[in-house]
Amino acid sequence: MTAHPISETVASLMPRAKAELTELVAFQSVADPAVFPKSECEAAAAWVADALRTEGFQDVALLDTPDGTQSVYGFLPGPAGSPTVLLYAHYDVQPPLDESAWLSPPFELTERDGRWFGRGSADCKGGFIMHLLALRALKANGGVPVSVKVIAEGSEEQGTGGLEQYAQAHPELLAADTVVIGDTGNFRVGLPTVTSTLRGMTMLRVQLDTLEGNLHSGQFGGAAPDALAAMIQLLASLRAEDGTTTVDGLTTDAKWDGLQYAEAEFRKDAKVLDGVELISTGTVADRIWARPAVTVIGIDCPAVVGATPSVQASARAQISLRVPPGEDAAAATKLLTAHLRAHAPWGARVSVEQVGQGQPFRADVTSPAYTAMAEAMRIAYPGQEMQSSGMGGSIPLCNALSELYPEAEILLIGLSEPEAQIHAVNESVSPEELERLSVAEALFLQNYAASRTA
Repeated sequence: MTAHPISETVASLMPRAKAELTELVAFQSVADPAVFPKSECEAAAAWVADALRTEGFQDVALLDTPDGTQSVYGFLPGPAGSPTVLLYAHYDVQPPLDESAWLSPPFELTERDGRWFGRGSADCKGGFIMHLLALRALKANGGVPVSVKVIAEGSEEQGTGGLEQYAQAHPELLAADTVVIGDTGNFRVGLPTVTSTLRGMTMLRVQLDTLEGNLHSGQFGGAAPDALAAMIQLLASLRAEDGTTTVDGLTTDAKWDGLQYAEAEFRKDAKVLDGVELISTGTVADRIWARPAVTVIGIDCPAVVGATPSVQASARAQISLRVPPGEDAAAATKLLTAHLRAHAPWGARVSVEQVGQGQPFRADVTSPAYTAMAEAMRIAYPGQEMQSSGMGGSIPLCNALSELYPEAEILLIGLSEPEAQIHAVNESVSPEELERLSVAEALFLQNYAASRTA
């Protein structure tokens, strides 16, 4: 069977793609100056801007967003009368966590076992490279048949909403007929998948104060209210005994009626230890795509090494709540805040700070753009039909775009399949997936342009 010209072109471009991803991964672009210098994000943004200029993009700009970060924008005009497609990725990344647990340096792209390892390789610097590959393949095979806008966000992982606020203040900037969000992933390597739903999120910091200062546990322990113990009790109130999220007033029994996730596959993907049970009830798909999920992602408390026998006066925790489609993130934030205030024991003083929020999202999978993508994926993944799945993660920009441009079609694809281990140590990308999805995106743009002019 003769390979499609687009496929052949993308294959020839893969060495260049690896070299560019190596350069991009090297930037420690965590959008939190308390973790890495802000200059790392600024350097990554400049790299992205230069890449767009090299591809002939016009109006390339570093957009200073209200959260203090930069998003990169560029416009590539297409044939007269052609539709406009917005391609999205983000160049900021999660912190590397425990660098000693990485088998190779987190900011040094390293090939191992047929995959490329490095922080951001899949989420989502690889997504930006995917867009470049698709556009280069089209240029080599008759030209780009649509007008293209690219936006590379600089603070997606922080959930601080800078790009959403900027887009709302400049509503024409990202206007498009369809949007391709390159920040999700296939359900499994080799199985072409579009993501039809995203859970939203809210992020809160809660602090409990019980004493004016720490006390000697021998002299005062047993009667003095321990803020750390109070925090443990408060956090325990957020889950039932089986692990089900129990935020007062939040529905936890929704069902997922699409593609299912076998429990054995999930256990393998999540690397659950032998003998350890999964939490909550219902199908795995119900639990991770259709229902809320609370996670304690950090606690400020004394480290074991160097701890003293003290009753703690204060304790602080950061809590993430994933909000499923059908629920409102702002309402969920109010419910979670009320729950924390109501369940703090012993009259502990409670302060709650919101540090991030994004709405859930549901796509229209019957739209013409999805048909065009399904046709493209049949060629990029021979013998496979496009699947539709949910995703437990959040991309707040999706809802901002759908509100700003209600007629625009939004598709979600990407490189973050289970083996990628995004947000964990040893994140990696499959170069085969990068290649196939780049082919699919290029063919989609051809198909979509043809459908709009038919």
